Amino acid sequence: MPSKQYFAKFDVTSQVFVRSALSCGIVNLKPIMRGHVLVVPQRVVGRFGELEVDEVRDLYTLVHRVVKVLSKERYTGAEGWTVSMQDGPVAGQSVPHVHVHVIPRASGDLEKNDDVYGMLDTASAEMESGWRTILENRPKFTAVDDEERKPRSLEELEKEAKWLAEAFASE
Repeated sequence: MPSKQYFAKFDVTSQVFVRSALSCGIVNLKPIMRGHVLVVPQRVVGRFGELEVDEVRDLYTLVHRVVKVLSKERYTGAEGWTVSMQDGPVAGQSVPHVHVHVIPRASGDLEKNDDVYGMLDTASAEMESGWRTILENRPKFTAVDDEERKPRSLEELEKEAKWLAEAFASE
């Protein structure tokens, strides 16, 4: 059985779809695009500058692997990727655990390509609230202010994690 994985204080063990020596990929509570996932260090670390060099290397090696595997048509068929990190509250980070957003992109998915960054700011502000909700109201979430992107249920997150784990098992 894999060891427990935390995203800050939240147990996300059942939402892990791939692990490396020091990092893991987890499905996103409130994805801004279909296939939007997070890659996090296994060790809970709040800020990027607090990571050890081997953790940075492992984190971005796993980001590369996730992009490569999930680019396949069966998973996202992405034409491109937005890979982004918000480091610190002033940068929009709301969960105090280093995480890299890996977001599949397609031609015309947004009116302006850079709109994705505003969407990340909104998602970050809502994510911590959403995690609190999932802990308090398992198995379903209550509605949040953003009508177009509601947090997914724990069952939905686990189902996606299992589906994506298949991609890495067969690579």
